[in-house]
Amino acid sequence: MNIVCERLRYGARLDIVDPELFQSRYRDALVCVVGGGRGSAMSCQGVAQGMWLPLRGKLQMATGDASFSLEPGQLFVGEPDQRIQASGRGAALWVALLGSKAAWRRTLSRVSGMLVPTPVLMPSWHEARPGLRRQALRIVRAALTQTREEPLLAASEDVISALLELQSDFDTMIDRCPGRTLAQRHQVFLRLQRVRNHMAASCHLDLGVPELARMASYSTWHFIRAFHEVYGETPYAYLVRQRLDRARRLVRASPLAISEIAQAIGFENRSAFSRLFKQRFGVSAADLRRQHGLSARRTLGRVTRREMDELPLRATSASRAANSGQLAGLMDF
Repeated sequence: MNIVCERLRYGARLDIVDPELFQSRYRDALVCVVGGGRGSAMSCQGVAQGMWLPLRGKLQMATGDASFSLEPGQLFVGEPDQRIQASGRGAALWVALLGSKAAWRRTLSRVSGMLVPTPVLMPSWHEARPGLRRQALRIVRAALTQTREEPLLAASEDVISALLELQSDFDTMIDRCPGRTLAQRHQVFLRLQRVRNHMAASCHLDLGVPELARMASYSTWHFIRAFHEVYGETPYAYLVRQRLDRARRLVRASPLAISEIAQAIGFENRSAFSRLFKQRFGVSAADLRRQHGLSARRTLGRVTRREMDELPLRATSASRAANSGQLAGLMDF
């Protein structure tokens, strides 16, 4: 297994849109992208599948049908050959791993020790717990300080292993999908995941069930039934849960008033929002803000411009050694 590292800092951009150029440059290697600072950006289209994980700041994502902010604590896996653009906001620090289907199949087979079926990775949103984020920081450290491939490869494999563990929850869901063969059930699950990811990215919008059913190539009735059988909840229940999770993040870090947050995420009724919020999290939005609002503001912007300057604009060789003290401050989760 080979790995190639691309490093981006303020204003640097990496475009991976030509399949022939991608193949000639990276062949079947896994591509690790480490981005830092405002405007560090990349785009890929029709050449690879990837995962994106912000560690500090926000990563603005744009797919074919949605635009959303990816925040620390969230991990996003795109669809194979999907058009995706990612751009760092503010003092952002983020990691992406990309590869062709062959590269991912070889990598995942190596990490898991078993043959990996197609599709290689399921498109999804995952919660990136502190342990996973610390593993991703090892990728950053290896990208900044090492001249050998082995540390970067080992750190990347640890992150991929954690991702496989997260995706193992999908096995039972795939078994519940309609279809006579495993390949058919995989395809059904892929269609449902495409809709579910759209709901997660656009939960603040007024999404209608008939529209979502058309995305999955189902009738409305069959879509609701299949969604419930696979995920154990209705599409509406999942949408409300995503809205409440987004509201919690805003309550802890946004200066918006509680009523403004409720409206921004799609709740027209403030009372309904308050009741559902407390029911889900066991605390009111106002109490949560009092508990975490100050600490959330203190943690914003912990990654400094000086730290981001350690990332060269573009390099295929290792950058100059980074001060370990600069990176140590990033590991406080």
